[in-house]
Amino acid sequence: MFRTRKILIFSTLVAIAGVGVLFVAVAALLWQESITSEEAYAGGLAASLGQSTERLIVDTRDMLDAFDTLPYARCSKEHLKALEEAAISRPYIRAIGYWQADDRLCGVGFLAQGVLKPAHADRIYDSGVIAWWPSPQTQVGDVQLFLMRHGDHDVAIDPRMLLGSTPMKDRQAALWVENLRLSAIPWDATLPAPSTLPIGVSVDREHGQVISRYSRNAILPIDIVAREPLDNFLTRHAQMLAIGTGLGLLLLLAWIHLMTRISRNRLSMTSELREALAAGHIWVQYQPVVDLASRRCIGMEALARWKRTDGDAVSPSVFIPVAEDGGFIHEVTRAVMRIVVRDLQRILVEFPEMSVNINLGEGDLKNDATGRELTATLALARLPAGSVKLEITERALLNTEVSRSLIRNLRSMGHQVAVDDFGTGYSSLSYLQSFELDLLKIDKTFVDAIGTKAATSHVVTHVIEMARSLNLATVAEGVETPAQRDWLIEHGVLFGQGYLFSKPLSIEHLLAYLRHDTPRDPDTPAFEAAFDRDNTAHATTTHAR
Repeated sequence: MFRTRKILIFSTLVAIAGVGVLFVAVAALLWQESITSEEAYAGGLAASLGQSTERLIVDTRDMLDAFDTLPYARCSKEHLKALEEAAISRPYIRAIGYWQADDRLCGVGFLAQGVLKPAHADRIYDSGVIAWWPSPQTQVGDVQLFLMRHGDHDVAIDPRMLLGSTPMKDRQAALWVENLRLSAIPWDATLPAPSTLPIGVSVDREHGQVISRYSRNAILPIDIVAREPLDNFLTRHAQMLAIGTGLGLLLLLAWIHLMTRISRNRLSMTSELREALAAGHIWVQYQPVVDLASRRCIGMEALARWKRTDGDAVSPSVFIPVAEDGGFIHEVTRAVMRIVVRDLQRILVEFPEMSVNINLGEGDLKNDATGRELTATLALARLPAGSVKLEITERALLNTEVSRSLIRNLRSMGHQVAVDDFGTGYSSLSYLQSFELDLLKIDKTFVDAIGTKAATSHVVTHVIEMARSLNLATVAEGVETPAQRDWLIEHGVLFGQGYLFSKPLSIEHLLAYLRHDTPRDPDTPAFEAAFDRDNTAHATTTHAR
């Protein structure tokens, strides 16, 4: 007993000493950590902005090349339609024009004819590309545009779209291409030229500021410079010291508590999720989808839910990626499928016009197993194929030929297909045209920006126009205010979902909601016209949104 007590006391002292050493080490490393985190942030900002700028410039150059090979008479209806489609698929484009010598004969976009004739080009490349960087000579209204011309066509780009929002409070940022400033937040920010700064983070105590500069030279020489007050940097540093001090004092108690819980957390989340699937512990809530004008419920979105054995709820945004990384996302899809089909049997008894969409992950589009299982499950439940629609995230569409083939097969079975969370991936108009789709859902990010000054507030209009050009119906996700609803109605969006209408509901509460808010024979001609395959309304089911 005495020996055990000595060992326990010794272990406790060692633990305390270890915590003390760690406490001192944390205090000593905090400053370096703050510098490192600033460098990581600035480097990540430079990489992302540099890549997006390179893609934009290369894509614009290739687009202008393609225009000169169009088999249409210049300024004809077909020619202008091709220019318009290119502009709609690229939110940063303000105008596209056709030139003969020094005369701009026609064009599309938001700029008046003949206003883009700057005298002096900033760059003339060997490839024939001519570029004008933003300056007073390219200014239209309150926007200084970035212009490119190649062959007989030119394009006007809004450079503000390159920097979506201010990285953090009181921070200024600017982007240079070939030592010429292309964009900044705020636009009138006065920042030193990149050539005057070293690479990395610099603390300028004399002027009370922190300046960072990072460069990228993969295709074009690109520099990003950011600046913020030193007080902000020191405030963050002081907060980190306070946190470190508190952490050091709590570590002694935390390790004891950790020992009592370690046995409960031996299984990884991956193993726990597998066990939950096997035990049938995945469940579903439904969020209504409504006709924006009448506020009638015309469907519902099913949301996957999971609680761990200790009662803690795990967000779908956490456990769905776990299933994808673990290679068993299909099992989650299958679990949701079974629940939805079971619930549909109850829903369709009272509301035969309803249908439900099941979201497919990237792993579900690697083979046709999901389609075969869905067909068998519906047949067993004696439900029509049209009662289940399928949603695919924009990221999953990157699997090109395999995805196209599977989507084509699913639609041939009688299922309609939607692209979910549109605007968060990399799809363009021409890319979406290569897929057979029925519906486009506008991501909540863009709905949130409606009525604000955020750069993304302009994107939602382009998304709606893109959907219209593809003859796709649109559903807005995350509608939370009457102002958002009214704006969407004004711009031709028929359907939406969000907390303005209802929070997610259990199947019992959903049925009560439908009985209260949905007529037995709802007249929804607009929705039926959007889906001319059958006369059913639409709802959305997703694993995690």
